[in-house]
Amino acid sequence: MKKEIYLAGGCFWGVEAYYKLINGVIDTEVGYANGNIPNPSYEMVKKHLSTASECVRIIYEDELISLEDILSHYLRFIDPYSLDKQGNDIGHQYRSGIYSKDPSDLTRAKAFFDEKLLGEYAIEILPLENFFLAEEYHQDYLSKNPYGYCHINLDLAKKKIG
Repeated sequence: MKKEIYLAGGCFWGVEAYYKLINGVIDTEVGYANGNIPNPSYEMVKKHLSTASECVRIIYEDELISLEDILSHYLRFIDPYSLDKQGNDIGHQYRSGIYSKDPSDLTRAKAFFDEKLLGEYAIEILPLENFFLAEEYHQDYLSKNPYGYCHINLDLAKKKIG
């Protein structure tokens, strides 16, 4: 069955490029999630005129990859204790977050992180309030610009979980 989850973890270019390499991920789109204004632009988010996070919508086949495996991959490239910062990306738009329309996914995500992480972590686990697609030039950015900035080691996606 097709499922979707929304992940924020620094610049959305790298998060999207990483998950495109994962078996079971069917599609990705980058955008802005859980912000205070509808349809913000990149400039608005960058200038903190919106409270949205840079986020990736991930569509996956749950018979090929579990939510827990998606979250295991996530922990490979984020610092779960870092507030409003991943790699060189600093600001509230770069916060770490897991968002979903499905309350059971949020329960599973919280249980996963509570089991895997020690102490208080800085990952938001919240219902998806809104998601607006980013501008077209951000979609598949690293595929179009292979030498573009990426805070994630994409080779990690090739390593087996577990």
